[in-house]
Amino acid sequence: MNEKSTIKPYVIGLDLGGTNSVFGIVDSRGDIKATTAIKTQGYETSEAYVDAAVDALQIIIDQVGGIDKIKAMGIGAPNANYYTGNIEHAPNLVWGKGVVPLAKMFSDRLGGIPVAITNDANAAAIGEMTYGVARGMKNFIVITLGTGVGSGIVVNGQLVYGHDGFAGELGHVTMVRGKEGRSCGCGRTGCLEAYCSATGVARTAREILEKTTEPSLLRDLKPEDITSLDVSIAAGKGDKIANEIFEFTGKMLGEACADFAAFSSPEAFIFFGGLVKAGDLIMNPIKKGYDDHVLNIFKGKAQFLISGLDGASAAVLGASAIGWEINAQ
Repeated sequence: MNEKSTIKPYVIGLDLGGTNSVFGIVDSRGDIKATTAIKTQGYETSEAYVDAAVDALQIIIDQVGGIDKIKAMGIGAPNANYYTGNIEHAPNLVWGKGVVPLAKMFSDRLGGIPVAITNDANAAAIGEMTYGVARGMKNFIVITLGTGVGSGIVVNGQLVYGHDGFAGELGHVTMVRGKEGRSCGCGRTGCLEAYCSATGVARTAREILEKTTEPSLLRDLKPEDITSLDVSIAAGKGDKIANEIFEFTGKMLGEACADFAAFSSPEAFIFFGGLVKAGDLIMNPIKKGYDDHVLNIFKGKAQFLISGLDGASAAVLGASAIGWEINAQ
């Protein structure tokens, strides 16, 4: 280890979510040395948000010895463009309308340290490659299953950004074409996200309950209150309809993964997010859907893994890994 890296042993990771912004100072082994958080919303301008963020950050920066100990900063954020350092037209951020040069704003306020930004799924992929189950892998896809469906695609050890920085929107491949397709938040219909996100699972539950009179633990809940967690709990208790919901969801995800294999031949699909807490209830249907539809030359080659990163800190670790990536280039 050279003198420079000894002097600057930490990076800052920022998981910029729709509700909270969580900051961590992380060493090269993935140990979080200090953490803090602020509310993401409630600021009218991006300048006000960055002011509040830097005020909070300064306290934990001082805890690890000051800004001279910080090598770089990585940010995982919605609608983030790695190439430009901007957040672009983020619909769920009050201060994120238009184009916000967030990486430059943080760099300017933090003594000029390098700052990189990408979307949360790409951050998760870099985090898995740096700290998680993808260590040593060169070709894999991370699929995040939360409110939406995100993905980070790694080919030959490099994250795929495309020509404009927005490649890898696998949650918006069309799974159901025509009038039958569900409406998606992106404005189109039939997207994978409309079916296989946590909100998509709840939607499937409501549809199936409406079509059948079969008994289910889910009937004890108001249809509009059903969540993917409720489905998971019911499925764990052997509820037939809840298991049918996971079969439907997993089958579609597996079919989508079979298509994804055709263009990047990954050695692994790595799943991250609340839905994977259902374990085999969701993973077994995914594997079956994949095996039933994948091209023969890819059969038996891909692993199906669950993220090895701790859920509470995974997003911060993923963001921090982007900071280490800057210095590896």
